[in-house]
Amino acid sequence: VGGALDIGETFLFIRWSKRRGATVGVEALVGKVGVAATDLWPEGQIKLDGEIWRARCAGGCDAGTRVVVRAVEGLTLVVDPA
Repeated sequence: VGGALDIGETFLFIRWSKRRGATVGVEALVGKVGVAATDLWPEGQIKLDGEIWRARCAGGCDAGTRVVVRAVEGLTLVVDPA
């Protein structure tokens, strides 16, 4: 009985641990919302999760504007106004 419970618990733990994907790397930044720390005409800086990132906004926006990360090119985030 103990062995069956152990196998059942192991199966449930493995299934539970695979229910969500990893949230690491630059892919995790796409879709997040930040705030423009400087004017983005077309490049500047944004604050995202407490960090300052270099960013580029094709349409441009002023400091204090909420922006959404659309892509990552090297260490530069491509953003659009939210």
